[in-house]
Amino acid sequence: MEFFNLIFCPNSPPYVWSANGVSKCLDDLVFGFGVNVVSVILVAALGITKRKARANLRINPGETILFHVLPVIGALVACIDIAFLLRPTFNSYPVFYHEWLLRLSQLLVWVTILLVSKYNCCFIVFSDWLLCVWWFIKALCWIPHLQAIFSSSQAVICLKESLRLLLDVMFGILIIYIRMKRASLKSSLAEDLLLSHEMDIEKGHQLDHEKAHSIWKVISFKAISSVLEHGAGQQLDFEDLLELPVDMDPLSCHLILLSSWERQRKTGHPSLFRAICSAYGWSYIQLGFLKILNDCLGFAGPLLLNKLIRFLQEEAGGENFEGYIFAISLGLTSILKSFLDTQYTFHLSKLKLKLRSSIMATIFRKCLCVSLAERSKFSEGEIQTFMSVDADRTVNLCNSFHDMWSLPLQIGVALYLLYTQVKFAFVAGTAITILLIPVNKWIATAVADATKSMMKQKDERIRRTGEFLTYIRTLKMYGWELLFSSWLMKARSFEVTYLSTRKYLDAWCVFFWATTPTLFSFCTFGLYALMGNQLDAATVFTCLALFNNLISPLNSFPWVINGLIDAIISTSRLSRFLCCPEIETETFSNNHSSCTDEYSCVTSEDVAVVINEASCMWSSNEQEQLVMDRISLSLSKGHFVAVVGEVGSGKSSLLNCILREMKVVSGFVYSSGSIAYVPQVPWILSGCIRDNVILGDEYDPRRLSDVLKACAMDIDVSRMNGGDMAFVGEKGVNLSGGQKARLALARAIYHGPDIFLLDDVLSAVDAEVAQWILSNAILGPLMNQKTRILCTHNLQAISSADTVVLIDKGRVRWVGSPLQSSISSYIPPCLREDFIISFKDQNQDNDVDAQESILMESDDIHVLEEAPYSLEDEQRKEGRVEPVTYKNYAVFCGWSITILTCLSAIFMQASRNGNDLWLSYWVDTTGVDKEKYQTSFYLIVLCIFCVVNSLLTLVRAFSFAFGGLRAAVQVHDRLLKNLVNAPVQFFDQTPSGRILNRLSSDLYTIDESLPFILNILLANFVGLLGIAIVLSYVQVMFLLLLMPFWCIYNKLQFYYRSTSRELRRLDSVSRSPIYASFTEILNGSSTIRAFKNEDVFFSRFTEKVILYQRTSYSETIANLWLSLRLQLLAAVIVCFVAVMAVVGSHGHLLISFGSPGKVGLALSYAAPIVSLLGNFLTSFTETEKELVSVERVLEYMGIAQEKLHGCQILDTNWPLHGNVEFLNVTLKYMPSLPAALSDITCTFTGGTQNGIVGRTGAGKSSILNVLFRLNQLSGGRILVDGVNIANISLRDLRSHFSVVPQTPFLFEGSLRDNLDPFGVNGDLKIWDSLAKCQVEDEVKTMGGLDMHVKESGTSFSVGQRQLLCLARAFLKSSKVLCLDECTANVDTSTALKLQNAITSECRGITVITIAHRIPTVLNMDTIFILDDGSLVEQGNPQVLLQDKMSRFSSFVQASSTSN
Repeated sequence: MEFFNLIFCPNSPPYVWSANGVSKCLDDLVFGFGVNVVSVILVAALGITKRKARANLRINPGETILFHVLPVIGALVACIDIAFLLRPTFNSYPVFYHEWLLRLSQLLVWVTILLVSKYNCCFIVFSDWLLCVWWFIKALCWIPHLQAIFSSSQAVICLKESLRLLLDVMFGILIIYIRMKRASLKSSLAEDLLLSHEMDIEKGHQLDHEKAHSIWKVISFKAISSVLEHGAGQQLDFEDLLELPVDMDPLSCHLILLSSWERQRKTGHPSLFRAICSAYGWSYIQLGFLKILNDCLGFAGPLLLNKLIRFLQEEAGGENFEGYIFAISLGLTSILKSFLDTQYTFHLSKLKLKLRSSIMATIFRKCLCVSLAERSKFSEGEIQTFMSVDADRTVNLCNSFHDMWSLPLQIGVALYLLYTQVKFAFVAGTAITILLIPVNKWIATAVADATKSMMKQKDERIRRTGEFLTYIRTLKMYGWELLFSSWLMKARSFEVTYLSTRKYLDAWCVFFWATTPTLFSFCTFGLYALMGNQLDAATVFTCLALFNNLISPLNSFPWVINGLIDAIISTSRLSRFLCCPEIETETFSNNHSSCTDEYSCVTSEDVAVVINEASCMWSSNEQEQLVMDRISLSLSKGHFVAVVGEVGSGKSSLLNCILREMKVVSGFVYSSGSIAYVPQVPWILSGCIRDNVILGDEYDPRRLSDVLKACAMDIDVSRMNGGDMAFVGEKGVNLSGGQKARLALARAIYHGPDIFLLDDVLSAVDAEVAQWILSNAILGPLMNQKTRILCTHNLQAISSADTVVLIDKGRVRWVGSPLQSSISSYIPPCLREDFIISFKDQNQDNDVDAQESILMESDDIHVLEEAPYSLEDEQRKEGRVEPVTYKNYAVFCGWSITILTCLSAIFMQASRNGNDLWLSYWVDTTGVDKEKYQTSFYLIVLCIFCVVNSLLTLVRAFSFAFGGLRAAVQVHDRLLKNLVNAPVQFFDQTPSGRILNRLSSDLYTIDESLPFILNILLANFVGLLGIAIVLSYVQVMFLLLLMPFWCIYNKLQFYYRSTSRELRRLDSVSRSPIYASFTEILNGSSTIRAFKNEDVFFSRFTEKVILYQRTSYSETIANLWLSLRLQLLAAVIVCFVAVMAVVGSHGHLLISFGSPGKVGLALSYAAPIVSLLGNFLTSFTETEKELVSVERVLEYMGIAQEKLHGCQILDTNWPLHGNVEFLNVTLKYMPSLPAALSDITCTFTGGTQNGIVGRTGAGKSSILNVLFRLNQLSGGRILVDGVNIANISLRDLRSHFSVVPQTPFLFEGSLRDNLDPFGVNGDLKIWDSLAKCQVEDEVKTMGGLDMHVKESGTSFSVGQRQLLCLARAFLKSSKVLCLDECTANVDTSTALKLQNAITSECRGITVITIAHRIPTVLNMDTIFILDDGSLVEQGNPQVLLQDKMSRFSSFVQASSTSN
């Protein structure tokens, strides 16, 4: 460097770098001339190499104008600089040659840019990545130059060089923006759709909605004005929202992420994080350039403040206009930063919304494509958490990742600027920061561990919540809702334990980082004074401004770390789920053939299904037991195949094996052609009848009518309100079991596949309807040419089959004709004769009379046992958040904690303001009378302020954490209590996804988001209050601005808040359908895959996501609209205070502004208003938005409750006899509907067995509904042992009855807990009940009573689940036992054994059985026949059988024909 100075800069100082920067010669030659020459060469080279390139790049006219105007302005400024150099030359003053080189090279750069911009390739040249990177480096080379310039006090030179830098930076931002646009066009899959609209750049092009505005309208977010105007006057609706830009289409975003993920999967070690980086990384990196500029511009304020205070200290030391330049520049800097800040936030928010829709769509698609066996590794609650929590946490990666380098950069620059002010005294403050690094590292590690554990407990709680909501009707009949709620509370308590760990660790983070600026100030100024330096106003208040710049990054850093940890944990969880193998369907091609040892070669023309030596299991865990063991089977096309076997033999597993839902360990499974699947538990969509049948296919009214008639659903549908457009509730809650089964069958027939897989579809309907379905649907013209595989126990179906497959313990034992002797072992001896007769009747086709009987009597069928509910749109409140919502949340937190938190925050801010006022007093007194006080006195008082501030900060942090935890516990407990006590009708009318949204997403907001934003709101409020008070004290003129400023501010916030509240409510309402849809497809994914309807449901899901994205996008634009205007308003305040300070310093005003210390304090306090005002209203609005979750939870806390208490005190042994009397009982599900039960009077005599018979929809299940008081009677009363059940405590009543529901219910846990959850029975008694129910051997084989039952009891078949529910009822030993089709899903032999067991074990017990199988009621004491809600016949079955004219006799006749 000495050689360089000697040769090139002989007249320069001997140093290269000092506190004032590099030498001017070195700066001009290297950082000026050298950089400009490289820029010229680079632009020229790119222009020559790419002169023939062309691209359809959509550029705004405004952008084009700006692209040409900036170089012109730059060239003009360079010419002015050259003119200024010519002036001293003409006056014989020497000008150094390096100054000429610098100015001429600057002109050459802009002239070269202008020349290249004349060519068509200009946008391609200037968007080249190399030039973008170089322009960023070029901006960094300004740093030493600016340091030298700003070390002087020449305002004109500072302003001129700032303008040159601004031109360079704006041009750099413009070319980076164009580069981002090119990158987004390359990655956008919608580009092909827009090519027809694109034109050459010179001729114009079609613009997106935000590009159709002028540049000013775009950067000022005027697009949202129409929404704000509408929202200020009335309630917003979805039609009023902004449309999404083309590049934010969820489908396109999903495909971008999916392609990146598929590339990751090919590497063998896929990572969702790397896939996200591949999909959106470049756009994200480009935003980083804008963030660097924005962050660096934030430090211009303290530097200009330093210049202004030094100017004021010198009084007459400078010209008047220099002070005004500094004051106005301070305001202009704030304005420029406002625009940069909002633009960065806008583009980052767009990127986050793209990523969110991508992740949500990817999770949804994965659930559609992954088999049940693979999905079994994850609980349903865990998968729902992926969508509701992990997706949002992964999106937060966008915030945290840039902040991870941005915050240290801001801290580093602030520390360097502190060094320039107080030299090495800043080391004292830095030492505190360094000491806190290991502390925060330990806290971050502990937070990560607590988060992992908390997420596991959250998954478990949500899983149990979903289980609770799914089986709420059964739980209420059992009287187990309190038991389940206690388990939920236990899971919640574990979750809260880890949540409290997080909260208190976060409180320590808040304490350390909130007190750091005060400690920093005390240590730095203390050491600076002790080193013998005198504090002045410029030094102190520049440092204070820098401390304020440190507060945000220091306070944000722990949250950023926590957010990054949460995001990494969530991405790893999602990666594990997305890595699950997807179903690869293998079908025959036309020339494919399959040869096995057992079967000869067959071609796809002959065979529908081929299974060869296939072993399958229900889990990907290799240690799991095989469910299907080395089975081989070949089924011909067009055949009707009946699959038979005992309960749990593997019939349903065979169908799932064909569907590839099970894991095939060995062998192969092939199927030829399309498949339709009807599961044993029908999957019903919430919607209408037509949508359930069509399921995304084209609507053909004639075919729909034929299909409904074949399934005996035409009469049912005609009686529903709206016909085939009648509403069907979630999971078919307003349909009977038989109607659901027939609706699922109609869906399969309508789609007309090559292969029908029917899992026991006849068990849920009565004998006559089963016969009709078999004859007109399964064997009818709509299906008779197709391959039909039916798992069944129906004897007529077996006798009608072309082929019978006998399954036993996971193996194919026999395949053949139904008349072969081998099938006889499956048929009970007492029914073999009926089976043979049935087969003969089938051949003689003599079931016509039965069919006609059904047609004639169908007019008498009343199909609606329950109300035809219509799903109402989710309610949302209007207007502002009510004060009662704030009050309720304060009550949840506790009034004492709320008051303590507020007081500690106020006094904490007071101590901080007192600290700054004391510093102002210190610099003023040392300037006037140096001997007034010793330095130690000032330091002691400063230390007292510091200690008090630290203690109050600690109190505030921990009181907030405690209050937030208390609110989280109180809200969950009260919400759960209200849901537990809610009537069944509430759950029937409310989708479970809507309720689950409250217990997952809304509760997450109340647990974490709401306390966090409330903490920020409180800090911003007291901060603003403190600034307003201090400014009013030290700057009286501020009071003149306070009133008009407050009026404008109040108008802005009112204009914005009304719209913002509506947007957040719309956001919540649009989010619920996403979770409801997600829950539905989790339950029906196997059916969707079988029908190949993944694309249909994915399309419906993306439509819901689009609506959700539109609300979020509109909300983001509204926030930025407000933020920009508030920051501009605050910039006016800063400029006003600065200008008034300059005016007052020259005595031009009557009012004196006091000492330099007070003026400096006023200026340093005016600067943070820019961020504090925006942050306050943003945090206030965000608080209102988050309080919407409290509103929604409070809504469910006000739902109607069941009448739990009664006036009748029961004896512990009640009922002694079990005598049940119905006296004129009438039931209406809704006042406007016909009676489901009409004036029923009957007696179930104690100790007798009673059967209730009737066609589907006759009102059989309604008998149990009123007996268990699930629905309130419209008239009449029910007596049990002479006691009116309406006077009995509801839970006491239900606990004294036993029930086996139509839909078997098993929960995840041990089998022992499922059978005896209260632990009142010993093992011997439990085993005895299992033996009576014919499942003892299966339980022993699967691991005994301590075996783990999977979610929803999927460890067992549906038939086995019914038997276990019966065993549970035997253990209860109640005097009243209700059986609702408990043998519908078991084979005939097992059904007869169970009937004998019930007869022998239930002597002296009143048994009320709802049955479709007539043989199960033949030996009962009394039967009751219902029709259309009325009791039409009752008596002993044997007596009624003798009367050929009786209803029961006709039922028996139809049943014998069916069986």
